[in-house]
Amino acid sequence: MTTLAAGVLADAEPKPFWLDRPDRPEPAPRLVGDAEADLVVVGGGFTGLWAAVQALEADPGRDVVLLEAEQVAEGATGRNGGFCSASLTHGLANGLARFADELPALLRLGGATLDAIESAVDRYGIDCGLERTGELTVAVRPWQVEELAWLRRQAERLGLGWRWLDGERVRAEVASPTYLAGLEDSTGCALVDPARLAWGLRDVAQRLGVRLHERTPALALSRAGAAVRVSTPYGAVSARQVLLATGVSRPLLRRVATRIVPVWDYALMTEPLSAVQRSELAWRRRQGLADAGNQFHYYRLTPDDRLLFGGYDAVYTWRGSTDPRLAQRPETFALLAQHLLETFPQLEGVRATHAWGGVIDTCARFSPFWGTALGGRVAYVAGYTGLGVGASHFGAATALDLLDGRNTERTRLRMVQTRPVPFPPEPLRWAGIQLTRRALARADATDGRRGPWLRALDAMGLGFDS
Repeated sequence: MTTLAAGVLADAEPKPFWLDRPDRPEPAPRLVGDAEADLVVVGGGFTGLWAAVQALEADPGRDVVLLEAEQVAEGATGRNGGFCSASLTHGLANGLARFADELPALLRLGGATLDAIESAVDRYGIDCGLERTGELTVAVRPWQVEELAWLRRQAERLGLGWRWLDGERVRAEVASPTYLAGLEDSTGCALVDPARLAWGLRDVAQRLGVRLHERTPALALSRAGAAVRVSTPYGAVSARQVLLATGVSRPLLRRVATRIVPVWDYALMTEPLSAVQRSELAWRRRQGLADAGNQFHYYRLTPDDRLLFGGYDAVYTWRGSTDPRLAQRPETFALLAQHLLETFPQLEGVRATHAWGGVIDTCARFSPFWGTALGGRVAYVAGYTGLGVGASHFGAATALDLLDGRNTERTRLRMVQTRPVPFPPEPLRWAGIQLTRRALARADATDGRRGPWLRALDAMGLGFDS
């Protein structure tokens, strides 16, 4: 670790910034004994919270129970960068590669989803610092300029009003010596405080009548006559319908577990930047930022002018461990600190206040997938691959459609009707992911050239996204 990187990290708390708040809600009581409901939602992240809220907005008389294994927002929901994107396909390029025929509809539905989230935040008075800033993708290597130029042409063909910035103009937007060009989507992304959004939805759900039980992991599903029984450590709840929104924590269904893997992502949060530091960055429009590498960084400002800087390393461990101790990875934090100072050398001397990691549920197509089980009485959605803050609203609505057997535009989508291929069992899974990570790193180091392994994965519609 360099001296400069060590200086950034010296005082960092080993916990997620978003969750380190004195006003974090006290946990709701555990489920004890047996209960019944119309709908059980398993998982208190964004998907589960939106599902509970949407279910009661559609039918206020519905009896809904929400089970969360730890506390609301403890998992990926409270550990991400707070980029609330309109993309349902994990970006335009991935959407073109996998769902080109229905991409215009997916773009329209994604935009409507982001509008609906903004509307709900306003309607319910959720204080989550939502800023509709848009997102700027920057090229930091010459080959990335060509990649962004291609993406610009695709955006123009689809009628998207994205803005191209050459090197001088992009550096005028945000002052980094590493920027060579940029492509800005000014409307398709909002920035939020993800924990406060989740806590706000938690409050809304309870006000609407949801019975919330935290520290209540769902252990198993079983048939119980015409209902489904969800077993927990101290009780069980039976319901006509169950919606699984657990990510990688406990998928409960083998058909889900074989299609997702947990990938660790890491981030730093700095102290509030001074007025001088903010001026030197020239980051006046406060866009969310990401670079165009295969191994990419994402970064943003918070309402109190802290800088969140994350990404790059995407770590898969043997057998997909989600051991909480893996949330601290000093070598990755040192790399992030080094890259932060390379991106913004004018911030030399800045300190990180928090450093943390969390698991992302990724799948072979990098975007969410849906399905049903137990005769249609169970629905699930998973596989957001780090872009679930916004897509979870759509994911929840679609899963509710599937549970209710509704024939809607959402359920007719090929994206919804198909699923990614399963990952192979260990040790092939671990070996394949490690080989892919190394191949992506080589591509970044060799002008973006994708070697035989990456080309073969591309041909099969498979891969691994950082």
